[in-house]
Amino acid sequence: MVLAGRAGTEQDTCGAQHWTFAIAAAGITSGSIAERTQFVAYLIYSSFLTGLVYPIVSHWVIDFAGSGVVHMVGGIAGLWGALIEGPRIGRFENSGKPVTLRGHSATLVVLGTFLLWFGWYGFNPGSFAIINKSYGSSPGSSFYGQWSAVGRTAVTTTLAGCTAALTTLFGKRLIDGYWNVTDVCNGLLGGFAAITGGCSVVEPWAAVICGFVAAWVLMGFNKLADKLRYDDPLEAAQLHGGCGAWGIIFTGLFADKTYVSEIFGGDSNRPYGLLMGGGWRLLAAHVVQIVVITGWVSVTMGTLFFVLHKLELLRIPSEDEIAGMDPTSHGGLAYMYTEEEIKNGIMVREMGRENENVQLGVL
Repeated sequence: MVLAGRAGTEQDTCGAQHWTFAIAAAGITSGSIAERTQFVAYLIYSSFLTGLVYPIVSHWVIDFAGSGVVHMVGGIAGLWGALIEGPRIGRFENSGKPVTLRGHSATLVVLGTFLLWFGWYGFNPGSFAIINKSYGSSPGSSFYGQWSAVGRTAVTTTLAGCTAALTTLFGKRLIDGYWNVTDVCNGLLGGFAAITGGCSVVEPWAAVICGFVAAWVLMGFNKLADKLRYDDPLEAAQLHGGCGAWGIIFTGLFADKTYVSEIFGGDSNRPYGLLMGGGWRLLAAHVVQIVVITGWVSVTMGTLFFVLHKLELLRIPSEDEIAGMDPTSHGGLAYMYTEEEIKNGIMVREMGRENENVQLGVL
C-alpha cells in the first residue's frame, strides 16, 4: 500500500493507517473460526479480505473510524466462516444445549482487553487528519486543528465502552445469575465497536445510550447464537458485526449538526441525526450502508470460505481438533500441562464428539 519513492508523503501515512485498519478487520474474523481452522486458511482469507474486500468497502462509505468498514466487515466474514465450518466438537450436547468451553486464562483475556482499550484511543481519536498544525514556521506562529474534537472523541469512546461493560456486568448477573469477567470484557469491546463510527459527531450523553444498547445487542445475539447452534469462540460476529451495525444506526439517530459540519465540512444542508432534528436522510444512508456491507462481504467471503471447505482447506481433522492444534500443527504445546490435565482435556473432547449429532460444516 505504501507507494515506492514517496517516503514521508501524506499518501504513505494514509496507507499505513488503513493497513492497520484492514488487518484489524481480518483479526476480527479469526476469532469466529478459532480452534478448528487450518493455518493455510488463515493465510488465504486474510490476504483476500485485506487485499480486496476491505479496500472496496472503505472506498464506498464515509465511516469515521470503522463501525461498518472495520467491525461489520470482520464480523460478517467471521459469521460465514463459522457457519460453513460448523461448531467445535463438544460445543453442543445431543439435545442442542450449549456447553461452555471457556478459555484457559481469564487473566490474559483481561490483559488483552486493556491493551485493546488503550489502542482504541489511537483507533478513534487517531482517525483525525489534523490534530495540531502550525500556520507558519516561526516560534510565535498560530496553530489550527481539531484538538477539541479529538478530546470529545476520546470521551465518547470511553463512555460508550464503560457503559457497555457495566450494563453487561449487571445484565449477565440478572439473566444468568453470575458475575463473569470475560463477559464484561466483551461488553466493553462491544461498546467500543458501536461508538467507533459516530464517536466524533455525538454528544457524551448520547455515547452512554450507545454503550447501553450495544451491551443488550451483544447479549441478545449471543442468546440467538446458542439457539441456532452457532459457535463463535470469541463472539466476534455478534460483537463486531452486531454492535457495529447498531453503531451505524446510532450515528444516523444521534449525529449532531454542529459536529457533522465541523468534522466533515460541506454545506449547511449536510444531513445529521434523526433524533437531533436532521430528518431521515442520514439514517436512510446508514441503513443502505448496512445492507451493502452485508451483501458485499457475504458474496465475497462466503464464497471464499465455501471454496476452501470444498477443497478441504478450511477445517482441521477431528483427531487434530481433539488433540489440539499446538501439538498437531505447530510443533508442540504452547503451555505446560500435566499429563492428567492433557488426559482430562482429551476426554472432554471425546465425550463431545460422541454427543455430537449435527453435521460439521456445510454439505
